[in-house]
Amino acid sequence: MYENTLILIMGESKRRKQLGIPPREKTEEIKLPQLDKKAIQQKVRTTLYKYPIIPFLFYGAAILILIGGLFYFFKTFNIV
Repeated sequence: MYENTLILIMGESKRRKQLGIPPREKTEEIKLPQLDKKAIQQKVRTTLYKYPIIPFLFYGAAILILIGGLFYFFKTFNIV
């Protein structure tokens, strides 16, 4: 009765040893690329200095989306 429970609780290394299988090979750790924040900031700043209209376009798009959402909300729920 307890033999089945021990097999279920047994770790992988013990099971491999019992079956005569060699230990599992360790995989290499994946190294994530490092981000250079200063270089990214510099690229963003140069782009914004080159095209100063970009922030106004983003703010305008955000305001239009907000107004469109409010219009859709009022139209859907018949608030007005």
